[in-house]
Amino acid sequence: MAAKTRILVPGTIRERVLDRLRDDFDIVRIERADPSLLARSEAASIAGAAVSGSFGAALIEHLPALEVIASFGVGYDGVDVAAAAARGIAVTNTPDVLNDEVADTTIGLLLNTVRRFPQAEAWLREGRWKREGAFPLTPLSLRGRRAGIYGLGRIGQAIAERLKGFGLDIAYHTRRPREGVSYAYYPSLLELAGAVDILIAIVPKTADTHKTIDADVLRALGPDGVLINVGRGWTVDEAALADVLRDGVIAAAGLDVFYDEPNVPEALLGLPNVSLLPHVASASVVTRNAMADLVADNLFAWFDRGAALTPVPETPFTRKTR
Repeated sequence: MAAKTRILVPGTIRERVLDRLRDDFDIVRIERADPSLLARSEAASIAGAAVSGSFGAALIEHLPALEVIASFGVGYDGVDVAAAAARGIAVTNTPDVLNDEVADTTIGLLLNTVRRFPQAEAWLREGRWKREGAFPLTPLSLRGRRAGIYGLGRIGQAIAERLKGFGLDIAYHTRRPREGVSYAYYPSLLELAGAVDILIAIVPKTADTHKTIDADVLRALGPDGVLINVGRGWTVDEAALADVLRDGVIAAAGLDVFYDEPNVPEALLGLPNVSLLPHVASASVVTRNAMADLVADNLFAWFDRGAALTPVPETPFTRKTR
């Protein structure tokens, strides 16, 4: 009987991934992505990996037979893709299956931020409606606004489609204009912020996106401005954001992601004009199961057919080229 292909799983991953893999692969678990936790004799037999989180260069170097790393999530900044690419190792992610869920959450977060629905529900639950009367009118509305999307990838376009249904004008900024897109393009984030009063960030964590939403960009949004971030906390200067929210430089913000998760700055927690979620944009059973299935399916496709289903752009490899 032929030995099963060995798959490394460092740290935790959705149990559905393991359920899908265990009949066909030999799964090796370690507590975290640390090469010291895996003896060299065992490391030599690892051909694939499934990961939710980090997978660094040191671990990649420790695995001489590694062919493919299947990452759980559309963002794959935790994986050292450069180190993988240098070895001809394919890296995969889970795009598309979470687009609608994240886009839906973005709209919900925007509505919560502008119309203060969580506070209104708390008003009812605390008995204040009966004691004190109607919840105060919200100073903000979606009516008459223009939305700017920072990052018009698959999820950004799904968000834009939903915003169109609310009658909002839409503009965007990416590194270069998107073909076949009719929305107004702005060549810089600062110019986009100056042209809109809702800024929605949905960009990945890269060196080029670090704290790009800074004090200047936030000031450009203006006193009626609203920031929504569902991409990466890495993108926002949180200290500057707290300052402009406190001082009324912008009107409100809604955040699903933070710079140092799960640590949320106290300066933001204490503000009444910010809506905060604990990174839940794709967090439904249906969507997380679809993501788990794509992790497993990428591994099956690589070892059965020689090509992953959703390789990241940096590693467009096939198994026969190794």
